[in-house]
Amino acid sequence: MKAVDTDDLRESFAEALAHTNALTDRISTDQFSAHYAETPPWAIGPFARDASLTFRLDGQWDDPTGIGWTSDSIFNPTVIERDGALHLFYRASPRKESTASRIGHAVRRDGLWTDSPANPVIYPTLENEVLGCEDPKVYGVDGRYVLFYNAIRRTETGEVACDIMVATSDDLEHWEKQGLAVPYDVSQNWAKGAVVPRDADGNAVRIGGEYLMFLSEGCGGRPMIGHSDDLVHWTFAEQPYLDLTPLNGSLYEVACAVVDGDDLVLDFFYADEHGDFAAAQALYARSAPFTQLAVNRGGSLAWGGLQRLDGDWTFAQGWDAPPGSREMYFYRSTRRADRNDRNDRNDRNDRTIAEEEA
Repeated sequence: MKAVDTDDLRESFAEALAHTNALTDRISTDQFSAHYAETPPWAIGPFARDASLTFRLDGQWDDPTGIGWTSDSIFNPTVIERDGALHLFYRASPRKESTASRIGHAVRRDGLWTDSPANPVIYPTLENEVLGCEDPKVYGVDGRYVLFYNAIRRTETGEVACDIMVATSDDLEHWEKQGLAVPYDVSQNWAKGAVVPRDADGNAVRIGGEYLMFLSEGCGGRPMIGHSDDLVHWTFAEQPYLDLTPLNGSLYEVACAVVDGDDLVLDFFYADEHGDFAAAQALYARSAPFTQLAVNRGGSLAWGGLQRLDGDWTFAQGWDAPPGSREMYFYRSTRRADRNDRNDRNDRNDRTIAEEEA
């Protein structure tokens, strides 16, 4: 793949600085995750903000592309723990939900956040990344880490296109781009949702002996499932897996997939019966990942996955930061009464799964 053109990057940045969208400008995490009308035992959440974990980005990064790029909004992150430290990867944009994004990395140790001096850890270097690198999803696998991100470009006819890219790392700091995760004959110039089932510690989980990827937005409207043995190389097949008929809604995008003992829970973004933005979760058995057992309105929309911290399901999002304020807020599950019972059940199930995979 060819290198990105600097003049094209400069044009992309200027376009992003003029971006505004009244609908996404007022989007709030609380409207999806603060309250569920019903809360079945398998559902994850509701959630409330934990102010003690807030991350704030000060200053501007040095711009490796030399176009004078800056950011005023951070959002759509992923979180993973390693050796007692909390690692946050986030999308930084010139404007909230604009293109021309880059991906940053911050680390929390001993209660203090430090933004990485290597930032941006992922930025446009390839021609298909000319409109930005967005929405990181990080997974642990066999002692290494795999990061998926969206590369935004234009087709030959001028339409905006979205590619799912993959990068790998041994230390969560230095990333090597591996190229396309989803080939063009599958994506048909638009694929989003590199959602891989992930456990409470951020590790990718094998199901049926392989890793699965749930693709939801794009692919010509086909529900596609990826299959892989290493998280880097993928094959894809059409496979229906989500039925929104009980919600009278239509799917936008699956946000994350959580393995919780024997349960597999998909957390997703959809349009409800009134056409409004909404979130919900669907339940599957780990042994039958495409057979929907139940669905419930209310979800985290944790695009980078849910992570357990101090026993609580936790995620981060920057949507609610004041305009021009680059803050990332963390949210914890409020269902603490269930925590001990659920953790005990998970410990038993994890032992069983480990014995089966041994």
